[in-house]
Amino acid sequence: MTCHDGFTLNDLVSYDAKHNEANQESNTDGTNTNLSWNCGAEGATANAAIVHIRKQQIRNLLALTLLSVGTPMLLMGDEVCRTQLGNNNAYCQNNATSWFDWSLCQSNADVLRFVRQMIHLRLHFDEKGKSGQTTLEDYLSKSRIEWHGVEIGKPDWGSSSHSLALSLHNLAGAQVRYIAINAYWKPLEFALPPVADGTSGGWLRFMDTSLPTPCDIVEGEKAARVDGSSYRVNPRSIILLHCDQEKIGHATTSGRSKF
Repeated sequence: MTCHDGFTLNDLVSYDAKHNEANQESNTDGTNTNLSWNCGAEGATANAAIVHIRKQQIRNLLALTLLSVGTPMLLMGDEVCRTQLGNNNAYCQNNATSWFDWSLCQSNADVLRFVRQMIHLRLHFDEKGKSGQTTLEDYLSKSRIEWHGVEIGKPDWGSSSHSLALSLHNLAGAQVRYIAINAYWKPLEFALPPVADGTSGGWLRFMDTSLPTPCDIVEGEKAARVDGSSYRVNPRSIILLHCDQEKIGHATTSGRSKF
């Protein structure tokens, strides 16, 4: 989502435009195409509602990165909401603008915890399968993915779509995960693929980025059982459900994916 050029992840959700005046190039350097949204205020704010949605958007973008197939890349400091105060071209700033502020590990410990838990969930989905190390090409060719929208097997691939969901089975065939993404500004009810109870007792909620920490991401005995045939996904949030078995009903079109 972010790299050494451009906004940090925190600034991606805090600024609508670059602020490179300190670079002494009349704010003409750095890209103007940042694909950012300040969530209602430009830069730092004391507005609790804006701070809340920014943190939620940060968790969403981190989740998308760490749920993707392939090798994820995180920009230094994104795990603790590092800011460059809107400077998207800070190569010439050998000062607090570009330095790592270690106090952020305490002030944004909730996001740091989220990243650590996401990495743990990623590493324990058994991407190696039964035969040991697997290449990305091999994983994509053998992976079993079923795409959904708010209805099972009916993804909306339109340009104005704000929702997407999928079921993803690990190569060992012992685990299945359901991911639902609601990028809309209203809650959406997503129909859940049916699963037998299995060892985990059906669907367990591992992640819901709309929930406050530490409920936003949990696993094991702390994971909540999801009852019913649907899940209400809150505005601008992502959920991850998990089941410790392969069997899943109503299989739909599957294929290769880079998500």
